Amino acid sequence: MNRDPYAIETVEALRETLGETLPGAETKILRELDDYYGAFLERSPFLVMATADDQGRLEASPKGDAPGFVVVEDEHTLVVPDRPGNKLAFGHLNILRNPHVGLICMIPGTPETLRIDGRAALTRDPQLLERLAARGRPAVLAIRIHVEHCFFHCAKAFVRSGLWRPEKWGERHRVSFGEMHAARSGADTRTARAIDEAIEKDARENL
Repeated sequence: MNRDPYAIETVEALRETLGETLPGAETKILRELDDYYGAFLERSPFLVMATADDQGRLEASPKGDAPGFVVVEDEHTLVVPDRPGNKLAFGHLNILRNPHVGLICMIPGTPETLRIDGRAALTRDPQLLERLAARGRPAVLAIRIHVEHCFFHCAKAFVRSGLWRPEKWGERHRVSFGEMHAARSGADTRTARAIDEAIEKDARENL
């Protein structure tokens, strides 16, 4: 592989490119959840959780439910319920190997996001899972996170992307797992259609 002559490989080179941290920017980073963060989580229906294994290989997993699905136990602790999924468990396996996690929490239409870093642990405490129940079913397990850093991220990425502006969305991009399976395995269109129908049924009935 040819070496990139423009590669940034030192802190000095990085700072030469980006500049120094803006004055006062670091003061927004807290080590606990205050009332502003709690109010945001009460309205947030969606987050992305990043995990890494003991070799540093990363996964990022979406988590979502009704607003307030993330429970704040106290100023240093929050709990994320886990619902039925494909059981690949990449993120869960990572947490068992390396407890460090990062969250980006979102509210539709709000361009600021809440970023949280901390240490996670998995639990199957039946009382907690029942407390985290949704649609008449307890959570499968819970991810309890001890908060180490948290702060609001500015709106620029969402403003640039137009993510919350429907007029910017264009037509919906269709993802067909059935078509992908057929293309990779040589299956016929009937098999592809059956796979897509089964996945759509699961998404409706197995939340």
